[in-house]
Amino acid sequence: MGTYNIPRNVKGEGRILFVFSGKSMIYTMIGGALGLPLYFICSALRLTIVGIILIGVLALIGFAIGTFKIPTISLLKFTKKVGGENIDDIIKRAIMFKKNGSKIYISTKEEEK
Repeated sequence: MGTYNIPRNVKGEGRILFVFSGKSMIYTMIGGALGLPLYFICSALRLTIVGIILIGVLALIGFAIGTFKIPTISLLKFTKKVGGENIDDIIKRAIMFKKNGSKIYISTKEEEK
């Protein structure tokens, strides 16, 4: 008798609380941590609810950056080039672009016939 591998769905096994992947959890925590100083400023001004809302909004923005991909929209030139890529990868690439003095290096690979 031979052995057979039975395929199984392993997509959700790397998730925390069924919503967060490791990367999205880290970005959510960073967003929440960026909201903490705003919370303390708002609580000093007796606007605690506003501070909590700001933490939630920044954590939600962090979750979106860590989870979602840029959609491909044919009407927009920008999305034709980066459609389907993660938002955090695009942000990292933009930071590196500005850091390198706004230079683009293109490598061309010639095909052999």
